[in-house]
Formats: sequence, structure tokens, C-alpha cells
Amino acid sequence: MVVEQVDPTRGTTSKRRKPAATVFVLIGAVCGVAWGAAFRAYMSEIVGGASRVDWYGTFVAIIGAGAITGALLGLAEYVRRTGGRRHWRWLAVAPLTFAVLPMTMPGALVALFTQGLGGGAVAVALTAIAGGFAVAGRGPLWGRITCGVLALAVIGGIVATVPAIGGLRLALDQPRGAWVAILAASCPVVLCLASSIPFRRVEGVAAASVDAGSSAA
Repeated sequence: MVVEQVDPTRGTTSKRRKPAATVFVLIGAVCGVAWGAAFRAYMSEIVGGASRVDWYGTFVAIIGAGAITGALLGLAEYVRRTGGRRHWRWLAVAPLTFAVLPMTMPGALVALFTQGLGGGAVAVALTAIAGGFAVAGRGPLWGRITCGVLALAVIGGIVATVPAIGGLRLALDQPRGAWVAILAASCPVVLCLASSIPFRRVEGVAAASVDAGSSAA
């Protein structure tokens, strides 16, 4: 789609091609798949030989959740760059896919409420949203600081699982342990940065009005 822009200083009209939403969604989905595969590698490493890879748990609950989250955040970036839309900031809850899809596995809900298993997926999703809000540059400063501290605490906890669960095999003074620790830290940090998109200021013709309306809401 080609849109016209008027330069008020020169009184001229220029044309530029408006990016297609499909491109942003596909790029987001690909990034989400890569993220899910990387996070699954971290999970496999800390468990070691006991790790089990299956079609549903790996490709739907983790990699599939990454693809959906990435696609939604890609859509959010498209909307943000093209002036925003009404209620578009609800895309900020996209990371909750990481908490929802694992719960569709057989027995997952029972295990969550009886044994606490699966709570890590919920923590990752909420950390992404909190961290995204913290680095977005919008909203009350105290709120962003609070969310940032909470997100960093969870990320630190994720890194701590490397030697805590992996034992001497993944000690942080060993090359393999250091590698897995970097993987454990970088995955949630990247997810937080991506999750900041729906919280950021909009660009385009309607940026001022959309930001004003969302602030009022």
C-alpha cells in the first residue's frame, strides 16, 4: 500500500510504501520459533539425560507458544509504526501464551494446583510483561522500577537453576555451565525487550491522539 505524506515546511507531497502487516507477523513468528527452541535447549540442558522431547510438549507448548507470541508482538510493532489502533495495547498480554498452552497438556492443570508444576511457565510470561513495561519508557517511573526489579529477580532465579538443578555438570566455573547460564539469562531478557513493543509510543499520523487516548484509558 502506498500512502502520501505532506511536508508542511516545503508544501510538497511525497509517497512512501506502507509496510504490510503480514511481513511483521511472519518475522515475529520466526523470531518466536527461534526463541522457543533456544529456551527448550536451556530446559533440556539443566535436566540432562532425563529430558524428554515429545511432539506436543515441545512443538506446541513451547515452540508453538513462541510462534504465537512472536506473531502477536510482530503485529503490535506493525500497529505501533502505523499510528496505533483502538485497544491495540492489549497485545501486551501476548506472552501469556507461554502460560496457557502448557496448561493444555493432559494432567497439566491438576499438576499445577496439586504439585505446583508448571508455575515456571506462568512466571516466564508475567516476567516478560513486567520487564517489557519496565523498559518501554512509558508509564509511572515507580511502576517501571518495581516491574524492572521483579523481572530481574525472576531472571536471576532462572540463571540460578543452572547450577542448582544441573549440579557439578553445569557449575558456573565450567564452560558448559557458563554457556547454559548465558542462554538462561538471554532468553528472558530478549523476551522482555520484545514484550515492550505494545507499551512503547506509537509512530505515524495518529500517534499523538492514540497515545493520549490510551493514557486516558
